[in-house]
Amino acid sequence: IGAGVVGLAVAQRMARGGRSVPVLEQESSIGQHCSSRNSEVIHAGIYYAPGSLKAQLCRQGRDLLYAWCRDYRVPHQQLGKLLVAVNEDEIPALLRLQANAAANGVELIWLSAAEVQAREPQVRAVAGLFSPLTGIVDSHALLQSFEAALQAADGELLCHTRVERISALDGGLELTGRSNAEGFSLRARQVVNAGGLFAQQLQAAAGAQQVPPLHLCQGRYFNYSGRSPFSHLVYPMPEANAAGLGVHATLDLGGQLRFGPDVRYIDQLDYQVDEGLRDVFAGAIRRYWPDCDARRLQPAYAGVRPKLSGPGEPARDFVIQDHTTHGIVGLVSLLGIESPGLTACLALAEQVAIRLDAV
Repeated sequence: IGAGVVGLAVAQRMARGGRSVPVLEQESSIGQHCSSRNSEVIHAGIYYAPGSLKAQLCRQGRDLLYAWCRDYRVPHQQLGKLLVAVNEDEIPALLRLQANAAANGVELIWLSAAEVQAREPQVRAVAGLFSPLTGIVDSHALLQSFEAALQAADGELLCHTRVERISALDGGLELTGRSNAEGFSLRARQVVNAGGLFAQQLQAAAGAQQVPPLHLCQGRYFNYSGRSPFSHLVYPMPEANAAGLGVHATLDLGGQLRFGPDVRYIDQLDYQVDEGLRDVFAGAIRRYWPDCDARRLQPAYAGVRPKLSGPGEPARDFVIQDHTTHGIVGLVSLLGIESPGLTACLALAEQVAIRLDAV
């Protein structure tokens, strides 16, 4: 259930393993939520707690994703990123990031102020780190490559299909809901809940014993008109509450510069970008790029993270639940799959395959 980047990665993996796999997607096409509303960054594995699923699957997924993009000709670029301290007070945070990355098996190169300026002349910093393993990917082309792999393995994608109830049966599960405005019923031996922002809703519809809380966290982006002054991604130090990585500079494969995301907890899905945020964004950006011209910032798009932690709470790890946790044999659920979910999608698919094969 769910044709985002994680759902399709899982589906093509299981279909290529010889299973009969229909994918049920409530929207009109693939990847309409988290998968197409993010920074499109292939993360190296810098920020996550050592030993966590996020750290493990980001590192594994990064390598799998680069290989997939090469093999399936998905546009991508391993252009690297700079993490910068804009004043002396941020150097301890920079050192902690370097140590955390090292604990995750990710090497970062320490840069002096002069070395930062040599790589990115317009960035203001007293020190920095360079991550050579960070890259960017065309998320839409990636989604299409997974869909093509699914269909080549005789899998099936059914859009406009909303699952409303999951019921346990002898030897499997029954899914009921609406497909193209008509009622449907489908029986399956096993079900993967990759519903993203709607995964907890699906858990509740299955009568699961444990449903982690869902906190919707909006992140907004602004495009920057004109030629980009940067050749790498540029990230400030992460925000203190760990809900986001700061308003950073990213590039798409066409060279378009954009900034974001910010962090805003919300009560319901909202993909609007308020033009009035321009000066707030410009202020955050000028900390590391003093020449930012606010007039060239234009609202781009917003995404919403399916976070398991609320405002001010410590970041929580990915959650992969099977019957040993929620009590429903044959159901595997992926919950709280926020960043680095895109990077980790193929590694998440392997984790799901292990659980499905074990039942």
